[in-house]
Amino acid sequence: MGSPSGPPFDPDDPDRERRERDTESIPRIDPEDGSGYGSGPPPFEGPAPFDEARLGDGPGFADDSRSGRTWIPDPEAEYQPPQISEDEIAGLRADAAGMAPRRVLPLEDEPSSLVARYLFPTERYRGEWKRHWIHLATPLLIGVVATFVLGYLSGFLAGQDVGGLTTVAVLAWFAVMGWVAWRVADWWYDRFILTNKRVMVVNGIITRRVAMMPLVRVTDMKYEQTPAGRALNYGTFVLESAGQEQALREIKNLPNPNELYLRVVEEMYEPQAVEARLGKEADEAKADDGA
Repeated sequence: MGSPSGPPFDPDDPDRERRERDTESIPRIDPEDGSGYGSGPPPFEGPAPFDEARLGDGPGFADDSRSGRTWIPDPEAEYQPPQISEDEIAGLRADAAGMAPRRVLPLEDEPSSLVARYLFPTERYRGEWKRHWIHLATPLLIGVVATFVLGYLSGFLAGQDVGGLTTVAVLAWFAVMGWVAWRVADWWYDRFILTNKRVMVVNGIITRRVAMMPLVRVTDMKYEQTPAGRALNYGTFVLESAGQEQALREIKNLPNPNELYLRVVEEMYEPQAVEARLGKEADEAKADDGA
C-alpha cells in the first residue's frame, strides 16, 4: 500500500494544528436519543418533514425532525387582535411629568340652523364657535358708563326744572342701549365654522357676510395671544394662502385658541385620524344609549 498523498509530517510546522482543526469531521447528533453517530449517513435528506397527520387537528405542536417541535395554528380560527392592557398604553396617555395630554374640546354633532344653510351636502361639519365675550367688552363698558352718566344727568336736570333737556338725556340713553343691543346681537350671529374642506366666518344681521378659505389653500396658520388673551383664553388667528387676495385672513377674539388651532391643523394634515376619532366617539355614544 502506498503512502498517503500530501506533504510529509513536520512537527515544527506552525500551520499543522490549524489544518488538522479545519479538516476535522463534524459530529452528527442522533435525533432519537441525542447521541453522536460519527460519520454515518445523515438522519434525513431534503427538506424537514412535518407530521402531516397533525395539521388537520387544530392548533398545536407538530414534530419537526429539523427543529424538534413546530407550532401549527388552527386554519379555521378567526383572527383575534392582540389584547393591550391599560398599563401598557399608560405612557401614551400621559407625558413624562405624569400630565395627561390635552384634547380638543367636544362639539355638537350637528350644525345650528344659522350655519347649516351655508354647508353643502358632501362636506363634513366639524364645529362652530362664537367669538370670545371680550369681543363685547367695549360696547358693554360704554353702556355701563352711559347708564351712570346719563342717569346722573337726568336727575340733575329734573331738579333744575328743565324738562326738555331731561327728555334729551333719556333719549340719548335709549340710543346708547340700542347700539349696545345691536352689538350683542351681531356678536351672537358671528360664527367661525370649520368643516373637512374649508374654514368660514359668517356675520351680519341685516347684511350677511360669508367669507371662506379652502383648507387645501392654507399655506400657513398661526394664532397670537396678548397677555390679556392668555389670561382670559382668547386669541387672534392669522391664515396665509397662496393667493394674493384673501377673503379671510385675520379672525380676532376666538375662544380656546390652542384647542381650536390643534383641531384645524389636525383637519388639514390628519383627516383620517379625525374620522377615526369621531367614529369611535359615535360608537361609544351608541353603546351607552343601548346600555
